[in-house]
Amino acid sequence: MSTTNSPVDAIIIGAGAAGLMCAGEAVKRGRRVLVLDHAKDVGQKIRISGGGRCNFTNLHVTPANYLSENPRFCTSALKRYTQYDFISLVSEYDIAWHERDHGQLFCDDSAQQIIDMLVNEAKGADIRTSTKIERLYKDGDTFTVETDRGAFTAPALVIATGGPSIPKMGSSHFGYQVAKQFGLNVVEPHPGLVPLTFEVDVLEKLDGLSGVSLPAQVKLGKVSFSEALLFTHRGLSGPVILQISSYWKNGDTITVNLLPGTDVFEFLKDAKANQSKKEPRIVLAALLPKSLANRMCEWTGCTHKLAETSNKKLRLLADYINAWRITPNGSEGLRTAEVMTGGVDTKELSSKTMEAAKVPGLYFIGECVDVTGHLGGFNFQWAWASGWACGQYI
Repeated sequence: MSTTNSPVDAIIIGAGAAGLMCAGEAVKRGRRVLVLDHAKDVGQKIRISGGGRCNFTNLHVTPANYLSENPRFCTSALKRYTQYDFISLVSEYDIAWHERDHGQLFCDDSAQQIIDMLVNEAKGADIRTSTKIERLYKDGDTFTVETDRGAFTAPALVIATGGPSIPKMGSSHFGYQVAKQFGLNVVEPHPGLVPLTFEVDVLEKLDGLSGVSLPAQVKLGKVSFSEALLFTHRGLSGPVILQISSYWKNGDTITVNLLPGTDVFEFLKDAKANQSKKEPRIVLAALLPKSLANRMCEWTGCTHKLAETSNKKLRLLADYINAWRITPNGSEGLRTAEVMTGGVDTKELSSKTMEAAKVPGLYFIGECVDVTGHLGGFNFQWAWASGWACGQYI
């Protein structure tokens, strides 16, 4: 196999958010950079994110917004390249943006603006798409990457290929495989930011509720989120479920509060004293979607007038609404997961440079690392920060 005659200082595999950010920082330092990607176009996940408007960061980024076996690992990069640094870059390019709930920032126009900005920042890098990686190895101080378009060598190799979520985009386990090839540990990956599914018997109880949405609080152990919840034909979704899903493991039970901020038992007791001739479903319909209020009353046998319903039954109804405990049987998996939890073990990497301690010159950035952000622009901020950090050293 022939080798290119143009020497480079670093090869970056993956032309997504982290890879392009890293390339841009490296070329600013005068480094000769080659970026390789199997896809036809760069920034595929950027393009589809945020409904095509790219939720590019969040105003409230802190290390607490990230999951990892080592929660402190992300701190260094996030402090050195903050959400405000990226906002400043976006503003330099006159890209109009707006804030939505919970500090989420989106482009007013199109995610393509972010891609164009990153490509422009990486001007000078040799970016080659539609390139299949066939083999890579290290010989002495040099990495060789063999592709269907020739072989390339460099003293630094950056893996920015993300995780296997959304396989229709061409994503894969490539980054994990490279880590294992070089003897690095990989924390077992799981789909994250993904809808949860239920057994058939539970789905039968929920039949007819698909499409019902309401604000809710969901807890798992010490972790809780309060956002919108959506009933689906397979289980539960909505931002609050996507958030908790990153923490959920098979067999875990989640607790759902369908009326956070309301003591439903006290509400029902008050209604019993003042509206005793009404049925519980009627008074609850003032607080819950009608179909959901009806179903909760059916489940608990609270189908008669309040005056005829014991406080014990009202307590059962209230507990279903304020603390509905349910054990999902799984998630919708890679097909719809926005990210993967787990990844290349951070114990193997420098938090300052993203370099593997055991393999000098080998770096991992972005989603393939065991750092997973909450929903709302946090994963993009990790891509920018880890890419920026790596770009200062390759």
